[in-house]
Amino acid sequence: MDNRRWYDKDPTLSEAIELLQISADDAKGQAAEFMLKLQEVVASDIIEKVYQTVKKYEGKGNRWYDSDPLMIRAVELLRAAPLHIQKAAAKKLLKALSQDEILELQKEFDKLAEEEEAFEKEIEEKQ
Repeated sequence: MDNRRWYDKDPTLSEAIELLQISADDAKGQAAEFMLKLQEVVASDIIEKVYQTVKKYEGKGNRWYDSDPLMIRAVELLRAAPLHIQKAAAKKLLKALSQDEILELQKEFDKLAEEEEAFEKEIEEKQ
């Protein structure tokens, strides 16, 4: 199988990026902050290349993250990191994003329950 995207070479990394893509904006922001910490383990010449890539694609590229300067920088840092760092980061992202999605779903269910309760109360008051 020929992988078009750099992160499709590793199933864990691919799953993490796919989950990141569909996550809520605040979760994306937290994930980007985490990924930006990769600067500490990536060589300075690689970081310079990342910034050149950001300048090239920011707001112009077709990738889902190209419209967000913070996210493009974070994803490019992840791409430039050594494979073992990518895998470790992907596992942490999957765990964090999965927990965040569960919390978001719980908030939505709580809101629906409150609306249903208010609706039932309104019906009782009319009777």
